[in-house]
Formats: sequence, C-alpha cells, structure tokens
Amino acid sequence: MTTSRRDFVRLGGVALGGAALGTGTAQADTSKDRTDWSVEVVESTMRQYTPETLGGWGYTRGLYLWGQWLVFQRTKNKKYFDFIKAWVDRFVGPDGRMSRSFTNLDAMRAGQLLPLLYNATGDIRYRTASTQIRERLNTYARTKEGGFWHAEGGTRDWQNWSDGVYMVVPFIMRHGYTFGEKQWATEEALKQLFVYAKNLQHKDGLFHHAYDESRTVSWADKTKGVSPEFWGRAMGWYAITCCDVLEDLPRNHPDRPKLISILGKLIAALAKYQDPKTGRWFQVVDKGTNPENWTETSCSSMYSMAISRAVERGYVSRRYDVVAQRGRRGVLERVKINADGNTEISEICVGTNVGDLPFYLARPRAVNDLHGIGAFLIMNEQFTSC
Repeated sequence: MTTSRRDFVRLGGVALGGAALGTGTAQADTSKDRTDWSVEVVESTMRQYTPETLGGWGYTRGLYLWGQWLVFQRTKNKKYFDFIKAWVDRFVGPDGRMSRSFTNLDAMRAGQLLPLLYNATGDIRYRTASTQIRERLNTYARTKEGGFWHAEGGTRDWQNWSDGVYMVVPFIMRHGYTFGEKQWATEEALKQLFVYAKNLQHKDGLFHHAYDESRTVSWADKTKGVSPEFWGRAMGWYAITCCDVLEDLPRNHPDRPKLISILGKLIAALAKYQDPKTGRWFQVVDKGTNPENWTETSCSSMYSMAISRAVERGYVSRRYDVVAQRGRRGVLERVKINADGNTEISEICVGTNVGDLPFYLARPRAVNDLHGIGAFLIMNEQFTSC
C-alpha cells in the first residue's frame, strides 16, 4: 500500500462528488488467493440484507459496516457507501439527534461511521449525532483509574472488558481528529488503552477477558480482579484498536513506544499459541490441548490483521509475517461460496459474556455471524492493501 493510500484510509476521508517463528512452509497459491473475497462478502451480504433488515444500532453492525467502508474506500463502489449511509440514516433524525441513551460501550461502536459520513457528505446531521456521543462520554461512568465501565446500570459496574476499547476508542479518535479535538482524542484514547492494559494484560502478554475494580463479581480474582480465561475475540478487539490508534498517533508522541510495546508483547504471546496445524487460534487461546477447544474465525481474523499491520509498520520483527500469513490462510479455509452463490464464513463464536472455561468452550458457533464477517473484511483489506 502506498503512503498516500494509507493516509487516505487513516483519515477516513472520501469525497463524493503457537507455531514457532520461521518454521513450516508456505502453501501454494490457490484460486482463493485470486478471489477478491472482500467484494464477494460485501456483495453477498447486501443481497441478503437491506439497510432496513440488517439490524438495529449495535456494535456488530458497526463492526461489519466499518469493514464495508474499507472495501468501499478501495473499490470506490458507490453502492457500498449508499448502503452504509442508508443504514445510519435510520437512526439519525432530521435534526441530527439520535434517540439513544448510550449507557454501554457497545452502543458507541457504530458511532465511528458518523464522522466518516460527515467527511463524505458535509451533512451537519452527522456532526450533531457524533457530538451527542462525544458529550455523553463527559458523564459516562469510569473506574477510579479512569477506564470507562463496560456498561452502566448495575451488572457491569466497575468493569473493564478487553472488548470495550474497540467499542469506543476508534470513535474517540475519529471524532476528535475530524472535529478539532485531536488533543482530547489522543489523551483519552491512550488513557483507555493504558488503563485496560495495566489491569488486563498478563505478564506473558495475553489479555484476560475482563477486570472488576470492585472485585465483587463472581468471576473476579479477589486479588487482581481479573477473569480467569484468555478468550480469543477479546484480545482481537484490543489488538486492532492499537493498530487503529497508531495510524493517527503522531510519530513523535512520547507515549507511542509504550503502546507499541504493549501490542508487541501481545503479538509475541499470540504467535506462541497459534495452532501449527491450521494457522488459526483457539477460542480460549492458551488451552489448545483441551479436546473441547476449537479454532475460532473472528479472533483469527483480528490477530492476522493486527500482526500483518504491525509487521508492515515496523512495530514488530518481520519474522512475524509468517504468523500473519498462516493466520490468513487458516481463515480462508473457513470461507466458501455456497450453492446459492453467497459467501459463508463458518466457526464464528456468537456474542459472549465473561465466564469460565466450560462456558467459552460451549459457546455456539455460527455461520456468517457479523462478528466474523466484519473481522474478516478488516483482515482481508489489510492483506489486499499492504
């Protein structure tokens, strides 16, 4: 990818108008490598859903549509943009207000689309809607260390989940860098990433799924406050958030090395636990020898994207490129075109709360769940464009 193309993606602007490193052999190119799978997935999804039937305002739709936005930026296919805009317009009123209270971080994920649409159209409604979420953050509940609670309302008070950073931090960066609040956005994004890492990153580099500052919930370790397991997608959310923030963070920012170090430590741990047989990663990442465990597609997509980006940008050694490539090939093994001509992406964990090992291992596995489709598009656009 050229610098100008990457900068265009970074700014979100568009004008209309455990395998051992270095071991193993690369697989030969196949027809899958010659297929534009991003286009196939977007076209298939748009055949099966309209903006009205895709679903309500929520994080999985925000994830998927961010992936579609990346495909639109590359292909310039206006119907991809029109679909995204029509979906967002269902929730943004004529005055730009949204009829939502934003009492959980998940509700903020799709907000990243608002500054993008403002840049593309100049429609003030999108700035008003984006500002509504921005102002909500002024009063949103935090831990004593400043980390946003995963949700307000009782059941998730005082909790930080590794998932949470991706729900809100990309919105913070996009809003701030679009609407003249770069300093606020940079400081707030880094605060969230560092507070979460302080409490959730294990000494070996992996991230616990969740942390309870009050240490009162049943799953929380009474000393450290963390949940017991290293769930796949939770770490994927964190890793791709780091990559997104680093795209905007000034190269001379004093905290940039710290963020790169956190990401690098996570990547080193993920490389250790990559499944040498499939190239994918397990639902519970460090429990690959458990016969009930299984390789999960969305986290494998997220890890492959993050590792590839980290190699491309020089955050980690180039020897990790083989890990990213194996991961991508492993994910592609889960992608096919069915008899109806639509794409199918399989073995995707559905939405998941915090739990113990049996809980994670027993989670339903879905085909074409938006967690997996969105993660796949983000991954595939990284490999298509780098």
